[in-house]
Amino acid sequence: MGDETPLDVAIIGAGLAGLIHLHYARRAGLRARVLERESGVGGLWRRLPAWQDLQVSLADFVVGDLALAGPMQPQVLAYVESWVERFGLAHDIRLDTPVHRARHTGSCWELATPAGTVLARHLVAATGGHDTPMIPAVARRDSTVREFHSSTLRDPAPLKDRHVIVVGGGASAFDLLELCLSQGAQRISWVYRDVRWFAPTRKPKAIAGTVRPFARLQAEGLSAAQQSAAIGADLVGRYGKFGLQAIQPPRSLDVRHDQLIPGRAGMLARFDALERYPQTTIESIAGGEVRLADGTRLAPDIVLWGTGYEIDLSYFEDARIATIRNVGELGARCACQFRSVDAPDLYFPGVGLDGIGALSWSYALTARSIMSHIRGTARLDMDPQPRLNHLEIACHIGEHDPGSHGDGPVWDFYRDLALRTPDDEPYPMP
Repeated sequence: MGDETPLDVAIIGAGLAGLIHLHYARRAGLRARVLERESGVGGLWRRLPAWQDLQVSLADFVVGDLALAGPMQPQVLAYVESWVERFGLAHDIRLDTPVHRARHTGSCWELATPAGTVLARHLVAATGGHDTPMIPAVARRDSTVREFHSSTLRDPAPLKDRHVIVVGGGASAFDLLELCLSQGAQRISWVYRDVRWFAPTRKPKAIAGTVRPFARLQAEGLSAAQQSAAIGADLVGRYGKFGLQAIQPPRSLDVRHDQLIPGRAGMLARFDALERYPQTTIESIAGGEVRLADGTRLAPDIVLWGTGYEIDLSYFEDARIATIRNVGELGARCACQFRSVDAPDLYFPGVGLDGIGALSWSYALTARSIMSHIRGTARLDMDPQPRLNHLEIACHIGEHDPGSHGDGPVWDFYRDLALRTPDDEPYPMP
C-alpha cells in the first residue's frame, strides 16, 4: 500500500457485493483492490451464527453456474468464498485492513488504513446495510437477564425450557420466534411495535422466498401500484387462511418500500403458543424484571433482539454521508439507484434492492455498469429516481449502459429473460 498512483477503483468490503464488484473491475481491465476489515471474506455471512439462513430462494441468491449447496450460513459463506477461487480474486484483496477515514481530495479518494494510504479515482462502498446490530436504548440496572442480538446468538440450545422475550416485527424477529419454538422454549413473549408484511406459507423459506412470480408481474408490464395490489391481495388472503389477521399490517403493501419476507412454517403452525405484546417495546431491565413501555412486567430468562441493523458509514469524512444510518436514508442520497449525490465518483451497491430481487445477479448488473462508467463506455446520470426493484433496476441500469446489452430494447431483453428462465434456475451471469 502507499502507492502514489491511484487505483481506478477501490472497494470497501469483501462481502458478496464487494467480491462481485472486484470481479467485474478485473474483467473491465481496471486496477482495483478490495479493503476488508475482517480476517476473511464473506462480510455479514462470516459473522452470522450457523443457524441463520437465507430469506430468498437459492435460485434467486446466486447467479450463473456458481453453486450454492443450501440456505444455511456455512453454505452461503462457502458460496461467497467461491467467487474468490473461481475468478482468482485473492491477489487484489487486502484482509485485516479497515478503512479508518475516506475523504475526497478534489482529484481522488484518499483512504486511511493501518497499512498506509490508498488512493483511488473511484470508490465502491460495499459495506452493506447490516454493519451494526441495532438494539433500542434500554435502561438497565443490575440486570441478570441474558441478552442476544439475532447476529450474536451462537448457540440456541440454552433457549430450551426457558422464558424468552423476542423483540421486533421483521425478518430477524420471525427467525428468532421460529428458533425458540424449534428449541423448545417454555414460554415465548413476543414484543413488537408493529409487524411487517410477510408471506404466510407452510413451505420452507428456501422455496417460499422465490421472487419469480413478482418478476413475471413486472415482465407483464404491471405498474408498481398494480404489482402492490396483486401481491397485497394474495397476502391478505393468506393471512385470513392462517388466522393471522391480528398481525396483518394496517397499511397496504407497497413494493417500492416493503421487503417481501417469506413466512415461517413453524411459527405459523404454533402461532397460538406466542404470547403477544403489540405496539410496545422494552423500556427497562432491572435485576430479573423486564418492564415494557405499556407498563407490563415480565421475568424472562433471555431477551432476543430481532431489531435489525444500522449502516456504519462513520469512516467517511463528509458528515452528510457519515451520519446516514439506514438503507432508506442512503437510497434518498443516491442518483441512478447507487451513485452518491454527496461526493464524486462514489457508489453504494444494493441500495435499490430491498428483498425483492435476485441478489448476486443484481449486484453483477450494478458492478458491470459501474465499471463501464469508469471506463467511459456508460454514463450513470445524477437524476433522482424512485426506489426500484428487480427488473426495474436492470432496465434502469441498462438504459445508461446500452453497450452491455446487445441489440434491441433493454426492456424486451430483461422481460424475455424473466419469462424464459425456469423458477429453479439462476439468471445467467451478465
